[in-house]
Amino acid sequence: MEAGNRDGIVVSLHEISKHYGSRKALDGVGFDIRDGEVFGLLGPNGAGKTTLLECLTGLRRPTAGSVRVLGHDPGSRAPELRRLMAVQPQEAALFPQLSVRETVDLWASVYGDHERVDEVLDRVGLAAQASQRVKALSGGQARRLLLAVTVIGRPRLLVLDEPAAGLDPQAKEHLWDVIRKQREAGGTVLLTTHDMNEATELCDRVAVLVGGRIAACDTPARLVSALASTSTVTFTTPAGTDLGSLDALPGVTAVEVKQEAEGRRSVQLRTTDADLTLRRIAADERLVASDLDISRGGLDTVFRSLATESAGSQEAARTKKEVTE
Repeated sequence: MEAGNRDGIVVSLHEISKHYGSRKALDGVGFDIRDGEVFGLLGPNGAGKTTLLECLTGLRRPTAGSVRVLGHDPGSRAPELRRLMAVQPQEAALFPQLSVRETVDLWASVYGDHERVDEVLDRVGLAAQASQRVKALSGGQARRLLLAVTVIGRPRLLVLDEPAAGLDPQAKEHLWDVIRKQREAGGTVLLTTHDMNEATELCDRVAVLVGGRIAACDTPARLVSALASTSTVTFTTPAGTDLGSLDALPGVTAVEVKQEAEGRRSVQLRTTDADLTLRRIAADERLVASDLDISRGGLDTVFRSLATESAGSQEAARTKKEVTE
């Protein structure tokens, strides 16, 4: 195991704060990233994700708190850490006139110990484009090439800032495969994303950053179980149907009825027991229900809930401050 990684912790942030005058971009952020996991950092725009990445990669010094990456202070710019950590920002420039192979060869020459270029090109799905000029690559292929030059030096920690942003579904799948292979090879990945499906598919754990603070940190499954326990059951029914019994169904917390054309109404129920609610509706012949469907809560529900809750708390704090002043 690498030096500074004997306890299985690759990244450790303790009470990180970053202030710009009176504004707090980060306020007491703390979490650990374990060896061999894909860790997702989620948050709305302006939540502090970019500032946090800059502190983690040594581009900024935190106002307070400590950051350790593989046993090093990233602000020290230690040569050993530069070899062990690779960063792919959202935007990065490549030399358009070089071929794909020449590009990866160029980056490989920076490292004394690096992977074989052919193996990396095969891993990122660019073996067939090895002789193609960078300027002729599609958006998805260019992102995969950026990953290739990022992983060529065998980094222990890979930091990716929204690696699949703006890509079509097929291009995303290619990128996700590269990230999974990085984990399978024993690497650790930290990625930021706005894509809740990406976070669910890839991440072992996620931290939700809202208003400069960690609102929640756990596996996607546990976050959904704890914070998105309600689901939505929808069905249609004739316009004159008596819906008075729906409020009394076990688990139902809200009922919304929408008038639709051709004498039918759409009914939407929020429930903590979607399967039982669905069975009760289907069994009640008086409802004449059709088009039954269940939409279960997911990580996107957790994200919206935490962001809304935090925004409400911040507004209440501002109001209290204004009143006391």
